[in-house]
Amino acid sequence: MSMKSTSDRIHITVLGAGLVGSAIIKDLALESNYTITAVDLDENRLSDVKRLENVVIRQGSVVDTAFFDEVCKNADLVICAVPGFLGYATLEKIIQLGKDVVDISFFPEDALELHDLAFAKGVTAVVDCGVAPGLCNIQAGYVQSRMKKVDSYVCYVGGLPRTREWPFEYKAVFSPADVIEEYTRPARFVEYGTIVTKDALTDLEKINFPGVGTLEAFNTDGLRSLLFTLDAPFKKEKTLRYTGHVELMRAFRDSGFFSNTPILVDGLHVVPLQVTSKLLFDQWKMGPGDEDLTVMQVQMTGKENGEQVRYTFDLLDFYDASTSIHSMARTTGYTCTIIARQVLSGLFSRKGISPPEYIGQTKGCYANLLEEYKKRGIVVRELKESIA
Repeated sequence: MSMKSTSDRIHITVLGAGLVGSAIIKDLALESNYTITAVDLDENRLSDVKRLENVVIRQGSVVDTAFFDEVCKNADLVICAVPGFLGYATLEKIIQLGKDVVDISFFPEDALELHDLAFAKGVTAVVDCGVAPGLCNIQAGYVQSRMKKVDSYVCYVGGLPRTREWPFEYKAVFSPADVIEEYTRPARFVEYGTIVTKDALTDLEKINFPGVGTLEAFNTDGLRSLLFTLDAPFKKEKTLRYTGHVELMRAFRDSGFFSNTPILVDGLHVVPLQVTSKLLFDQWKMGPGDEDLTVMQVQMTGKENGEQVRYTFDLLDFYDASTSIHSMARTTGYTCTIIARQVLSGLFSRKGISPPEYIGQTKGCYANLLEEYKKRGIVVRELKESIA
């Protein structure tokens, strides 16, 4: 397969150089024929990648149109790793420039609203391309392409610190406000073919995961595009935390600490969520040397070749001490870089907006993903079994 660029070098612009963005940049920089332009507003984030031989750093804001156009104009592909609140608008601008893009910004808006624009521009745009959403969607698409009929889909997923510290027993590689949204946004899932909505942090169940121990799973609104693209009468996603975390978060939520409604305090209007996020930021922040893990299990049942079967996919990944890259950054970032390579090579070339399940439905893509994961020390275990 030939690369898209007509020159000897492939030019990639990465918008965002945070914990995940820097992992993306470092992985792409392993390719001697790639030139990567690393873009971030924060100079400190860029310092982590500026010494890489084939990386050019550019400090600036993606909302600055002239700057944005300049850093993207020569790109064969753009990777969008900006904060979620900037994601949709940034993706739209990338598409307007006619650039292929892989996006991990996980914005709340519906990316499919940009499909007609991307298709008209001849752009391949893969969105939600991380671990969850991302890998779990790819697995869903892969199984869907093999089954005559899918009966159920469930994903259990969590990113956790390896060391449990009271009281939260939790740390994050992204903003506390984004984590808190998982605890407040109503969760949508599918039962008997109908979309059902429940409060987040509900339907608590305890599950033992080998290598981790007993975790608690609870409803979160994580199905995203699978709500509509996966034809199955039962679908749900649940988030995983160490036992006891959910009860504490319920107490915070129900006491108003996660509210966006201003309250009057000594004559000043204060937004409780802003104060809570500020207080939690340092306590939940992954520090240098802090180790984390990512655990995910996807189960799908249905009919294949006239037989009722169950597919189970298990992922357990840990902080990489040799590279100082956190597991969540590895599993999210490397999924993104592998799919970016698939787009550049032409292995995946569908025009328009593509959620990751379309990757899984495309011949050769999932096998290539697993092969590239293995090179990076990420192992996905698959079990297929007959069920009554």
